[in-house]
Amino acid sequence: MTDQTNALHYGYEKDSQGTMAVPIYMSTAYEFRDSEHAANLFSLKELGNIYTRLMNPTTAIFEKRFAELEKGIAAIATASGMSAIFSCIVNLCEAG
Repeated sequence: MTDQTNALHYGYEKDSQGTMAVPIYMSTAYEFRDSEHAANLFSLKELGNIYTRLMNPTTAIFEKRFAELEKGIAAIATASGMSAIFSCIVNLCEAG
């Protein structure tokens, strides 16, 4: 696919409502099937939505598209440029 097509369609599969474009998920919290499901999500044994600041379906699709366009392995969307810079510095620096 071309970059233009990837920018519009990559990483999204139509949901049960049949939408053509990515819905904007404005929810801040998500429902758990049971307490075991919640425990697995919080312990990172299972991938899924817990709280929108940690993971959001709309943001996840944006990150997949950005990684594809940049030919990267993954991408992280941050709330600001300072958040992005801080994330880079924290990952590059060592204690001491």
